Amino acid sequence: MAADAADPATAPARPTVPAALARPHFIGIGGAGMSGIAKILSQRGARVEGSDARESLSVTALRGLGAKVHIGHDAANLAADATSVVVSSAIRPDNPELAAAAERGVPVVHRSDALAALMEACRPLAVAGTHGKTTTTSMLAVALGSLGLDPSYAIGGDLDEPGSNAHNGRGEIFVAEADESDRSFHKYAPEVAVVLNVELDHHANYASMEEIYESFEIFARRIRPGGTLIVSADQEGARELTRRVRERGEVKVRTYGEAADADVRVLDITPHGLTSETTVLLDGAELTFAVFVPGRHYANNAVAALVAGTEMGLPADELAKALGTYTGVRRRLQLMGEANGVQVIDSYAHHPTEMTADLEAIRGGAGDGRVLVLFQPHLFSRTQELATEMGEALALADASVVLDIYPAREDPVPGVTSELIIDAARAAGADVRHGESRAAGSELVAGMAGPGDLVLTMGAGDVTDLGPQILAGLAH
Repeated sequence: MAADAADPATAPARPTVPAALARPHFIGIGGAGMSGIAKILSQRGARVEGSDARESLSVTALRGLGAKVHIGHDAANLAADATSVVVSSAIRPDNPELAAAAERGVPVVHRSDALAALMEACRPLAVAGTHGKTTTTSMLAVALGSLGLDPSYAIGGDLDEPGSNAHNGRGEIFVAEADESDRSFHKYAPEVAVVLNVELDHHANYASMEEIYESFEIFARRIRPGGTLIVSADQEGARELTRRVRERGEVKVRTYGEAADADVRVLDITPHGLTSETTVLLDGAELTFAVFVPGRHYANNAVAALVAGTEMGLPADELAKALGTYTGVRRRLQLMGEANGVQVIDSYAHHPTEMTADLEAIRGGAGDGRVLVLFQPHLFSRTQELATEMGEALALADASVVLDIYPAREDPVPGVTSELIIDAARAAGADVRHGESRAAGSELVAGMAGPGDLVLTMGAGDVTDLGPQILAGLAH
């Protein structure tokens, strides 16, 4: 396939705004996925309004684009001429704005349907998987941008500043993070799709691995005719998905990884502190390129991005160099600062596999210093199912402090607390303590750290806000 990307200097901006999204109202507009769609709609000329529970940097960025954002949820927030109400799966049925929409007959649009509509006239490249979606999508967005292709993109995290999670580009390609958590990725029809890994997560929505496989198979069948599925050859669940998809014979599959039978084989990953050099065998030729984020998992994410880009028709050597311009995304092993010789790094890891990968990556770049973790479990359902594995992952740190569970959209589950993780960590030989509050946890981990140590704030909740507090504690 030829890339045929439009010249950003001459190509018109994508004008397509479906009538239902001309004057949308977003409930929870500041969320990672919702704010990106709202941003693209604003850039395409829609009159965007919405509400969120609190002020945030994302909300501020949207207001800078002309969006009207209310703080707090109230039926009165819904404008009389709203053409739709956009929601995510996190919005509860009793939300007053959602109830007002039902009373007035205003159409309710799921955010996945809104994103699918925005991608329809483009060449979509969708990145899925239990872990690594945000990083790989970000790598592609940055690399394609550095090649002058000006892609549109929607990512579950900010690249370098608040509001940088989405962009309405002038090029043909639209790179999107495809979320499997609520099966919303079934709405997309990508030209090229990436599946990084397939594991059981989101236990409130999936009861078994078989349900997970079925969901990813549906996603694969949504690929446009002539398109390609890119899948890891290293991860057990991804290999099983490859077997199932190839058995059906409905879509081209290309695998990548360190496995000997990978179509694009990773020959070597050489770490250099918090960066690495990666060599792959691609179409019979060796190609070496730099990855400026730490850890084997990030190097493999870069290889997935490389293969996906070549399947979109981009030259491998140019794309490999462009991937070297990616230096990370907010909350993915992001350096928050340093005080008294201690670096504080923020990690979004909240599943045991992600926790293990990030801790191994940091361990590789820590030298003689200790690795200390302030961990905030995310969701009662995930903790109930994976507490033991989370505790075992924390055993990779020299010491940890575990906060109470961040509930997000869930109600408490009797008997499910962070003590389950603490007990499992201690059983695995870990030095772990309970942070009885966010402030107490910050003080504990700051008090444990000394020059040369690395402190990780880890979790998908608001533990990220504690980095500055830890740095302040270290400075005194």
